[in-house]
Amino acid sequence: MNTNHSEQQTPSIDRFVREKECQHITGLSRTSRYEMELAGTFPKRIQLNKRTTAWRLSDLLNWMEACING
Repeated sequence: MNTNHSEQQTPSIDRFVREKECQHITGLSRTSRYEMELAGTFPKRIQLNKRTTAWRLSDLLNWMEACING
């Protein structure tokens, strides 16, 4: 029986990430992320309501992985 947890697949639950957490996850300032979003090199924000935006956590993680892998 294989008990290696890295090979086991667990279902992922996506969620929204707000500004402060996005900055913590990426290490990028709001201005840098905004400029990168306009240039198409950072995931687009999602409008949740009139005054609230967020990112999908999966989009941020995929973006980070793409940065690492070139």
